[in-house]
Amino acid sequence: MGHQEHEERAKAERSGALPCGVLTISDTRSPETDTSGSAIRAALTAAGHDVVRYGVVHDEPDVIVTLVKSYAAEGCKLVITNGGTGIARRDSTIDAIETLLDKRLPGFGEIFRMLSYAEIGPAAMLSRATAGVHQGALIFCLPGSLAAVQLALEQLLIPQLDHLVWETVRS
Repeated sequence: MGHQEHEERAKAERSGALPCGVLTISDTRSPETDTSGSAIRAALTAAGHDVVRYGVVHDEPDVIVTLVKSYAAEGCKLVITNGGTGIARRDSTIDAIETLLDKRLPGFGEIFRMLSYAEIGPAAMLSRATAGVHQGALIFCLPGSLAAVQLALEQLLIPQLDHLVWETVRS
């Protein structure tokens, strides 16, 4: 079965709203100033999914790991983080999340950086955006900028979400 058949079957078999978690990782943002987290929640809701967990935390690896694990354990089939994906000293999201991943989706980061390059040029190489699966939950780590979040959601995640979920739950 080719990818088109997979995508069609995934849409046909979709069984309602997907429980999602959104985690913003930032030393400076709060729920009131979290435009990227708000955009993620709005896009997921507009696509017919339920955001059942949301938080804003400082860039602390132990806290990130604990929360992402709890989101997955509580039934979130999709967890999207934003922030902490660069190369600055405090950027630890990717290092923390990679310890959890059972499977990695390197294509997500590769395509995301390619699309980012078309918009922002060589600075796209500074992003360590990544994705994978942790105990049946899809985990996507996005940069914290609103433009990056919108690019990932509009061009990659929302169009493929049914297919991604279908692939993680089917045997």
